[in-house]
Parts: sequence; C-alpha cells; structure tokens
Amino acid sequence: MVSTATLIITVIPLAYLVFALWVGVRSRSAADQSTTEGFVAGDRRIGVIVLFFIMSAANNSAFAFLGGPGFAFDRGAAGFYIITYSAFGFALWYVFGPKVSRLGRKLGYVTQAEFVSDRFDSKWISAIMAIASVAAFIPYLVVQIKGVAFILNEASNGIIPFWLSGLLPFLVIGIYVVTSGMMGVGWSNVLQGIMMVLLAWFLGLYLPFELHGGVEPMFKNIAASDPSQLLVGLPEMSMLQYSSFIVVSALGSIMWPHLFMRAYTADDTATVKKTAAFYPLFQFIIIPILLIGFAGVTVVEPSLLDSPDRILPYLVMSLDMNPLLIGLFFAGALAATMSTADAIVHSSVSVIMRDFYKPLFDPDPEGEKVNETFWMKVLVFPTLGVAYYFAMFSSINIVPLQAAAYGAIIQFIPLVVGAMYWPRATKTGALSGLFAGTVVTGIFTFVVPTPLTVHAGFWGLLVTTAVFVIVSLMTKVENPEFAREIIRETRPKLFPTEIGSEDPSVAATDGGTLSDDTEK
Repeated sequence: MVSTATLIITVIPLAYLVFALWVGVRSRSAADQSTTEGFVAGDRRIGVIVLFFIMSAANNSAFAFLGGPGFAFDRGAAGFYIITYSAFGFALWYVFGPKVSRLGRKLGYVTQAEFVSDRFDSKWISAIMAIASVAAFIPYLVVQIKGVAFILNEASNGIIPFWLSGLLPFLVIGIYVVTSGMMGVGWSNVLQGIMMVLLAWFLGLYLPFELHGGVEPMFKNIAASDPSQLLVGLPEMSMLQYSSFIVVSALGSIMWPHLFMRAYTADDTATVKKTAAFYPLFQFIIIPILLIGFAGVTVVEPSLLDSPDRILPYLVMSLDMNPLLIGLFFAGALAATMSTADAIVHSSVSVIMRDFYKPLFDPDPEGEKVNETFWMKVLVFPTLGVAYYFAMFSSINIVPLQAAAYGAIIQFIPLVVGAMYWPRATKTGALSGLFAGTVVTGIFTFVVPTPLTVHAGFWGLLVTTAVFVIVSLMTKVENPEFAREIIRETRPKLFPTEIGSEDPSVAATDGGTLSDDTEK
C-alpha cells in the first residue's frame, strides 16, 4: 500500500514534468521552427532575461543538487573551487560573445565550428570540432540521464522503476526540443532556473538551522570535530593540480558549444554583454548548495551512504519535513538536470547536421536540397537513445570520458582567439594544433599519468597553442583579406585602421569581405 506522503512526493515531480512540457511546447510560436536560424538560434530574438537563464540554468546540471552537496560533504571546503571557476568562467564571454553575435548576424553562423571553419576555410576543422563536441556531449547527457533516473526513482520510493525514471524526463525534453527548438529550451530554462534558485536557497538555509541551529554553529561544529574539512584543497591533490582544475574548468565553461552558440541567439550585442555581466549573480546558487553538504558533515555517518551524492536526498527524507516540500525538492533537482540536458540535446543535433554532415556530405552548400532543420529534429530522439543506452545498459565508466571531453573542448580556445585576433593564423596551423593538443590530452588522460599531476587538458592546451602558432608562422594564410575583415569586425576599437600587410604571406588578395551583403 502506497502511503499518502509517498504519493504526494511522487506526484509533484511528475506534475512538474507536465508543466515543463507545456511551457516548452507553447514556446514554438516565438520563432520560425522551419528554418535553421529559427530552430537553432531562435531567430536571433532572445532578450537578456531569457538569455541569462539559458546560460545560467544550462551550466548547472544534476551536479547542482546532487554532486555539489556530495562534494562538500565528502571533501569539505575544497568544494569552493566550484564558485571560483563558475563565477569567472564567463569573463571570456563578455569579450567573445558580442563579437560572435555580430558575426553570426552578418554571415549567418549558428554554431561554434561554423565560425572557426569559415575563418580558416576548412571543412575538416568543422568536422573535427563536431566530432569532439558530440563526443563530449554524450557522456554529459549520460550523467544527466542517470541523475534524473535517481531523482524520480528516489522520489517515488521505487514505485517508478529506474529505467522509466530515466526515460520520462527525456521524452519530455525530446518533445519540446523537436517542436520548439531554441525557444523551447529557452523558456523551459527560465522555469527551471527559477525553481533551482528558490529551492537551493530554501534548503541551503533550512538544513543548517534545522540540524545545527544556524550556519555559524554548523561551521563551529565542523571545526571542532574535523578541522580538515575547512581546508581548501585535497590531501591527494597538490595546489598546482587543484589550481589547474580551476583554470581548465573556467576556460572550458565558455568553450562548450551549447554555451558558446547562445551568443548567436541574442537580439543584440548589448544583451550578450549584460548576460555575461549578470551571470555571476546566478552562481550564488552554489553557496546554499555547498551549505547543504556541510550540514551533513557532523550528523551523517558516511558509511550510511553508498555515494556522497546521496547526502541531500538522505537529509531531506530523514527529516520530518512536509511531503509537499520534499516533492518540491525533487522537482527542483529535476529542473537542474533537465536545464542542462535540453541544451545539450538541442546543440548536439545542430552540430551533427551543420558542422559535420553539411560541410562533408551536402552537395548543395546553400542547403536547398537537404532540409537540415527537418533532419535536426529527426536526430533528437536517436541522440537521446544513444545516451540512454549508455546510462542504463553499458558498463563503460563515463567519468574519465567526461574528464577527457572537458580537456578536449578547451583545445578550441587557441583557434577561436586566433580567428578573432590574429590575421597571420592559418588553416594548416589550426588543424595541426587542434590535432596535436587533442592527442596529448587523450594520452595524459588514458595512457600515462599527467606530468606534475596537472589537468591533462591544460597540457593539451599548451601544445595546441604552441603548434598552432609555430605552424601558422611557417605556412601561408589562405584568405588574408577575409582574415583582416574578421578582425576589423571583432576588434573595431583596437584595429580602427587597415591592418598592415608588409608580410607577403598576408598581402591583400581578392578575398571576401564582411559587408552586409556578403555571403561567405
């Protein structure tokens, strides 16, 4: 016999799923879903409030309500690194975002690789970036599916089986991504972001007061019982390694394609700058999330949990809380997971068609023979299916794959910077650097220990940058005029006049320009 409390706790997250589906589907009329620009970039009409929640909610996944408290419970003050990298990670977006937005509007870009490959005139750069992006997305999606499966299974006390708990939210996501594209993701993220903030602050303050009498007494109790929990850093990590993880995480934040691409959705460049400036405000959500984990340090024996990530559900379910509040907690955790998953699914199908299929296999560069928007929608459920399989049935360890993916993603940074600021950067240099850095990252992740225990992606980034610069200096720029036009567009104040062309390898030729009527 199912108790009334269990029924209430189960129904609330399910009701949230229905409401999220309604919000997502209702958003379809806000943009033309039959065009690539409408489906992928929301017709470039998204304002600062929606864009703020898209960027903020998409960057806080299942980790927000499960991994964050678990990290603080298990590792103590070392968890504060999350605040550091998440607050500073979008500083680069303040610089890159407006420029990317402006170029997208002029030249029709909707993906990250599309801009980079166009600057270097290389379909292979587009294909390699697409493969790396999708390879990074799948482990990320797998983690989200496992997260939602755990949330619904735990909320229903096992009534909803684990396989169905992972399936239901992703069916909802698939439906509103197919019907509404970017606008469905955007307005759903507004709902999910608000849910996350309200519930995180409520639980982050409620649990310390309920268990310890307040935040200050909680930390005094921790200091008295285990002072090491209040030391920044980890016993098994050097400060160099710890710092390298912060640097890689901060740099990687904006290089994830599903976040980078959102610059194309903004209604103007001022919206992008405001979003980047306001973004750290949302990251204050990390403070109550970590407080939740600290609340359990002195009151829960770690051996009672099969994983530190279960600390928040354990605390919520073990206290005599109103079933309505418990149900809202699980709905908030569901929102945190779905807000990342929908952005990843939407970006995955966009990247597959726009950055991989179209450059390599589309016989018509104008896309008139292949309806890429239609095929993006067709790919939504197969993409979800692949991630669902790995989440439910595969024995592959996703954690090292996700770590390697993060390291691979930051190898895009030198190419993006070079495309925007260095007219001497070449296609050969970009391809060589991207290949070399990705290989180094993979070797130090899977084959041999990384030197000095520094994050493997950091070594890869150094190699990517060095090879990119050296090879570019040794090879010829393919289209120097277009390279200079890109830089004039992205740095109008720093490059107010024509860039000199004393170097014969960057002498002016009959290249393309960035005038409003240019089609590149």
